[in-house]
Parts: sequence; structure tokens; C-alpha cells
Amino acid sequence: MESTAMITPGLARDLATLGRLGEDTSTESVLRGLTTALAAGVPGCSGASAEHWRDHRVLVSGSHSELIMLVEGEREVGEGPSIEARKSGARASVADVLTDSRWPRYDAMATRCGVRSALVVPIDVAPVELVVGLYSVRPGAFSAQGAHSLTDMLTEQLGVAMANMSEFEEVRTDAAQLQEALAGRSVIDQAKGIIMQTSGCTAEAAFEELRRISQHHQVKVADLARLLVDEHQRKSRRS
Repeated sequence: MESTAMITPGLARDLATLGRLGEDTSTESVLRGLTTALAAGVPGCSGASAEHWRDHRVLVSGSHSELIMLVEGEREVGEGPSIEARKSGARASVADVLTDSRWPRYDAMATRCGVRSALVVPIDVAPVELVVGLYSVRPGAFSAQGAHSLTDMLTEQLGVAMANMSEFEEVRTDAAQLQEALAGRSVIDQAKGIIMQTSGCTAEAAFEELRRISQHHQVKVADLARLLVDEHQRKSRRS
């Protein structure tokens, strides 16, 4: 029982839902869901934080704003369990900030936030690195055996969630690019129509004229077409 003491049915269910993405899903919403699930589902846990590292950039989320400030404060003072976990690739914990002597500046910040004990778990889900923190208002809240089982579950569920998120972002980016391309094609067709109307040329000749001017002024054809359409609409309104 000791090895699974940190995992409850509710936590397992909530972590599993992190991989189910919807139209409004974002990295931020996944991290918020993670910290909320941990704070509510891990026995003895009073709050949680999550750092999402990619390409030396970090996104921090927390079940409470004080915990976000605590994690960011660690980077400012250069010490604490989150920094140690990320550097070593292994779990880091503080049994009691009032007796811990390794990170005195961190312990002082944690005390001001009402934290007595903490467990920080690094999760490698390449190309993303996650650093997940659990905090309690009482000392000795997190056992080493329970932390091992929790780490395994987090690695599995967050691996699925981050992989799904990556694919989802690619699809969303492709859709946005397609939308932009279709919008650009539409405005180019409008610009061609304006040129054809004013000069009496063919569609092919109108496009060649657009391309010639865009190359001369070093602007994209779509941007030039948009300027031409906007100017034509302004003249039409004035007349």
C-alpha cells in the first residue's frame, strides 16, 4: 500500500484526461489541469506547480499564485528543489523547510508561502522537459516509495499528453497557414480583377503586373494585393 499511497482513483482519472484535447486546449490549459489534479488528488498535497521547458524557454503554472512565485523565486536565488531536480534529472524533496539546511534562501521563501514540505519530480518527454512540484502545509507529507509510483504515472500520462499536444499544435498551425493562404489567394484575385477592370488585360497579365511590382518594391504579392484592394475600396467610398 505504501508504494501507491500518493495515487488515488480520482488522480489517475484526472491525469488520464490530460491527453484528451479540444479546440481550446493549449499548453497552459494542460499544465493548469495537471497542477489542479495533483493538488486535489494527492493525499497530503496542498498545491502543485509545473514548469514546461523547451528550447531554454520556460512556462510556469501553479494551482496557487504563491507557488508560481516560489518557483520563479528559485531561479532568482539560484537554489531549491526545482533547480536541483532539473539539474540532476532525479527527484528532489524537502522534508521540512524549518530544519532543511541545503537551501536557506529557498526555505525562507517557502516558509513565507506556507510550505513545510515539497517534492519535485523531473519528467523528460522530449523535446519537452517538465518539472512538477508538490507542496504541503505539513512536514514529511510525501514518502519516497509513493513518489516512485507517482513519477511512473506522471511520466506515462504526461508523455501521452505532450505528444498529443505537439501533434495538435502542428495540425492547428497547418490549418492557420492554410487559412492564411486561402485569404491571400482571395485578395490576390480581387486585386487581379481591379487591374483587369482598369487596364483591360487578361488575368494572367494582371498577375504578372502584380508580381513585377512586388519584386520591384520587395513586398509579398499578397501584401501588395491587399494594399491595392484597400485603396480601391477607399476610392469607391469617397466617390
